[in-house]
Amino acid sequence: MIVFFGPAGAGKSMQGQILAARMGWRWLSAGQILRDTHEPEIVKTMHGGNLIPHESITRIMGEAISKAGNIDQIILDGFPRELPQAQWLIDSKTDHGRDIALVVVLEVPREELLKRLEIRGRADDTPEAIDQRLSIYRQEMYPMLGLFSDQNVPVVHIDGVGAVGKIHDRIYAELQNRELAK
Repeated sequence: MIVFFGPAGAGKSMQGQILAARMGWRWLSAGQILRDTHEPEIVKTMHGGNLIPHESITRIMGEAISKAGNIDQIILDGFPRELPQAQWLIDSKTDHGRDIALVVVLEVPREELLKRLEIRGRADDTPEAIDQRLSIYRQEMYPMLGLFSDQNVPVVHIDGVGAVGKIHDRIYAELQNRELAK
């Protein structure tokens, strides 16, 4: 598994989809999987703007990972979001048979994120809301990266600024260096 990290607007989904298409891998977006669910409790929780409970999100993601059993590699986007989810992902290897081969952290400065999210044009993408999300993201991300490092999971920080193709080239070069792509 390859796990993509980055704040809203960093380009995780774009890069994950490009990489999956190029390599014939499966891109699993937690947000998309949750939006596609028809479970009434999950839909209600999401519409209320609340986080999906740990047991529900790990069950749903576990099912999605297992369904991709015949795919050489999967890319996780938007999962894990919290330390218990990261621990579950490591501990559940026996269930889905996949190691985390690499964690890719897309690094994008705040000013660039503000520009990208302004273009996206969502009403909740105010500078104040973005700063709040960045703060939460950092509070969640750093403990997870520490856990991955403690478990000898390779973590790479990629410059997420520039043309989409250039960013993809940086990611792909890192995968080649680690013999995850040919």
